[in-house]
Amino acid sequence: MTRRFIINGKFLRAPMTGVHRVAAELARGLARLQAARDPAVAGMAFEVWHPHDAREPASLGLPTRLLAPLTHIPWEQLTLPLRKGDATLVNLCNIGPALAADAVTMIHDIQVHQTPDSYSRAFRLWYHAIQPAFARRHRRILTVSHFSAAEIARVGLVPRDRITVIHNGADHVLAEPADPAVVARLGLAPQGFVVALASTQAHKNIGVLLRAFARPELAGLRLALIGGTGREAFVAAGLVPPANVVFTGRVSDAELRALYEGALCLAFPSTTEGFGLPPLEAMTLGCPAIIAPCGALPEVCGDAALAVAPDDVAGWAAAIASLADDPARRAALVARGRAQAARFTWEAAARGLAATLAGL
Repeated sequence: MTRRFIINGKFLRAPMTGVHRVAAELARGLARLQAARDPAVAGMAFEVWHPHDAREPASLGLPTRLLAPLTHIPWEQLTLPLRKGDATLVNLCNIGPALAADAVTMIHDIQVHQTPDSYSRAFRLWYHAIQPAFARRHRRILTVSHFSAAEIARVGLVPRDRITVIHNGADHVLAEPADPAVVARLGLAPQGFVVALASTQAHKNIGVLLRAFARPELAGLRLALIGGTGREAFVAAGLVPPANVVFTGRVSDAELRALYEGALCLAFPSTTEGFGLPPLEAMTLGCPAIIAPCGALPEVCGDAALAVAPDDVAGWAAAIASLADDPARRAALVARGRAQAARFTWEAAARGLAATLAGL
């Protein structure tokens, strides 16, 4: 008898984020296993159900079904559980319908508890209300690191023995050839810039990089902040970028690859992360990473990244400058990074998800 699993496709209606990337790549991984008739998915059938405003559901490689007319939270909390029948719901983006009991949900982190200032009051209230409601009912909680598993249990959402860890992959960055035109368009020189996230969220801690790049030892380098948040939003948040900061805006996967491959390094000073995908993406493409040793970052990066305390401005400036001044040190870090990143693949993640579902 074939067991049916419905992947909650609500994430397809929003612009791509790290959490949405994980959901998409896990779905694609399951699709590849099915296409290969892999024993890991024997006796299992997967579909992606989505609201009417989803973007490119067919790109996931699985059968899809449109459910109308609702969308967003009402679609997820009402339409999805009321129409799923005897299928098991698979929710991969932090939230699942509280009405469903036959479901598994991936909670990537508990940063609404750890760094509440990173989120709006409405967002915090919603997560504090809905996550305990579905966590108690769903058959299994998934997460992306052992750090996150311990934190989910610590705040009392579910006991640790009800949580399965499935590490993310990073090899999606190899799917698209690089588009190096973005480097020239932004006026950047190869290995003359550092990449980081364009985020004003408190836990992303980009302020420490802005202060580091205002120091004289980094005057000859530029900081390229990747993402849709622009200079005005930083200033409004009290984060004033120095003159050597460039805002890339949103970039395609091909442009992101070119930026990683052209950069001196990635700087990732987060004070907490449930996983921390950008360092692994960078390492996969030969871009060394400097991280704050916080959250899941030590678990994910091992000894393949340089580590600097999240509040050590001088330390961040010195670590970045050391890679510019010592090509041999940078090359050694590149080699360690590639080896570390190779341990994290979406095939392994999809197999882990399939094994968890088969064991329900």
